[in-house]
Amino acid sequence: MKNPFKGDNEEIVNENIEQEVKSDEEKLAAENTEAEAEEKLEEAAVNPLEEKYNQLNNQYIRLAADFDNYRKRQEQEREALLKYGAENTLKKLIEVLDNFDRGMKAIETVEDCEKVKECYNLAYKNFTDVLAKAGLETIKAEGEEFDPNFHEAVMQTPTSEKPEHTIIAELQKGYKLGDKVLRPALVNVATAE
Repeated sequence: MKNPFKGDNEEIVNENIEQEVKSDEEKLAAENTEAEAEEKLEEAAVNPLEEKYNQLNNQYIRLAADFDNYRKRQEQEREALLKYGAENTLKKLIEVLDNFDRGMKAIETVEDCEKVKECYNLAYKNFTDVLAKAGLETIKAEGEEFDPNFHEAVMQTPTSEKPEHTIIAELQKGYKLGDKVLRPALVNVATAE
């Protein structure tokens, strides 16, 4: 419906304005389309670099996650080893404990001292065999030259019968596990008079 208050000129002006606005919108749309096309061309040029970057970044993230999982797994294995590492040795020592129990029961009814000694020696031999199988070694001392890595001198005796720095007597046995000294032997060492 035609507006009675508007003149013909006003309608023509409004139509011209609308056409100009549409024209400007079309120009803007065309410019946007051109800008998008340029961006796509730039993306196509940069895209291989971005793809390589993304690929390397994903590999890094996976590698970091794998390493973190490996570290956690190693920590769990170490804790389990510390917690249950002595299991085999303790199982063998249970057998020795059983032999001590049997020996105590046998001693209750025996009045012969030789039988008691025999039971004791049997249990002692069994116990030392189990410890040797576990890797425990006795450090040689008496008659050996003093070595501060394996021996601890608690006494020195001046003598001419033995060469200087020779161990005269072992006061307490020393033990090692492989190359590691668990307890040094306490010894009496000969010195010059």
